[in-house]
Amino acid sequence: MTDPVQHARAFFEAHPEIDVLETFIVDVNGQLRGKWVPVRSAAKVMTGQLRFPSSSFSLDIWGSEVPASDTGAVAGDPDGVCTPVPETLGVVTWTERPMAQLLLSMNDRDGTPVFADPRHVLARVIDRYEARGWTPVVACELEFHLIDRDLDHGRPVPPRSPATGRRLSDRNVYGVTELEEFESVFADMARTFEAQGIPADTSISEYGVGQYEINLRHVPNGLLAADHCVLMKRAVKGVARKHGLDATFMAKPFAKDSGNGLHVHFSVLDKSGRNLFAIEDGKGMRYLRHAMGGLLATMNDAMAVFSVNANSFRRFEEGAFAPTAATWGWDNRNTALRVPDSDAAGIRVEHRVAGADSVPHLVIAAVLAGALHGIDNGIDPGEPVAGNAVADDAARLPASWDDALEAFEESDFIGGVFGEPFRKAFAASKRQEKQKFEAIITTLEYETYLRNI
Repeated sequence: MTDPVQHARAFFEAHPEIDVLETFIVDVNGQLRGKWVPVRSAAKVMTGQLRFPSSSFSLDIWGSEVPASDTGAVAGDPDGVCTPVPETLGVVTWTERPMAQLLLSMNDRDGTPVFADPRHVLARVIDRYEARGWTPVVACELEFHLIDRDLDHGRPVPPRSPATGRRLSDRNVYGVTELEEFESVFADMARTFEAQGIPADTSISEYGVGQYEINLRHVPNGLLAADHCVLMKRAVKGVARKHGLDATFMAKPFAKDSGNGLHVHFSVLDKSGRNLFAIEDGKGMRYLRHAMGGLLATMNDAMAVFSVNANSFRRFEEGAFAPTAATWGWDNRNTALRVPDSDAAGIRVEHRVAGADSVPHLVIAAVLAGALHGIDNGIDPGEPVAGNAVADDAARLPASWDDALEAFEESDFIGGVFGEPFRKAFAASKRQEKQKFEAIITTLEYETYLRNI
């Protein structure tokens, strides 16, 4: 374990220009909430003396209190004790003021983990692996759109190239030109990732106009892999602003373009470092097959974690490389679960369901817990899907937010993984968000019905 005080002392000695430390937690919506702390008070932060309302984890996405979560005012709104994640201390490169940032976790004053902290949810799942001497190795791929800072009547507009001034208008998947035209932006992102210790790997142009994907390298630490996702999203948005652009991880910002996904790659190592998912003669070993079976069996239950808001379900269209059924296959991007082509050492599962708008810690928790559920119960995943076909008996994924929330609230698997207090707080936050959307009469409704009926 990294000693927080020594780590911070070395960091600030190497960066004497920094005068403020931005501290934040990740709430149940993936929103970052926190405080700016003068550097002279950084020692207090690193020794766990920073306090913050524990109800901050269970607000709705707009930052409003959620009475049905049984947190906040109804519970006296007590403070929690913030604990630093030393590995996330890094330089912020996109602000005018010299600044560093630090991710926090939170405990109650008696040392009990705050139940609504997504990092604690994931930590409990990883503890179950560690109890067997197993290590999940995890990496994520995140898709996003670069967009113009100026919206068109509230709607996103593809960006102009900083190099040419040309506004993007065409799809060009894997196009090198699309990367070159934003070379200054991606070069700045790469420098930021390096400065913050974010293990970014490849960048590609994706299927949508102005859509890109950045891959993170595998790490044998599921918590750190989720932390990397959070920091990468913040860095991408910050660097984009610095270059006069916006970046969005909204699941479906353009109706006619591909949506943005969060793909989770993972394998499991045993005590000797052997990959339990390694295959022989083209057929999966029992650990791989049973992990697949568990992921398929729990996919509907966890859909509210993979698709977290009103826009999330717009990703799921036939032919859009976003799965609509619980399926698996060998090197098949039409399936919800893919085993990429690899040598034995690199055999892994790619979970392709979650949107880029989801909370990385919760997604990885649901994925790792689903795999363990399958291994423990010997669940058979059935035959793999080939080509563009969907197995006739494949379970369709929930097609609506309401169906996903209902499955989440009724699932024994979810209750066991996330705990009943977390399930209640998460569902209450999402129900409150959903009610607000349903209370709005849309422009399309007025245009369609106001004068025609």
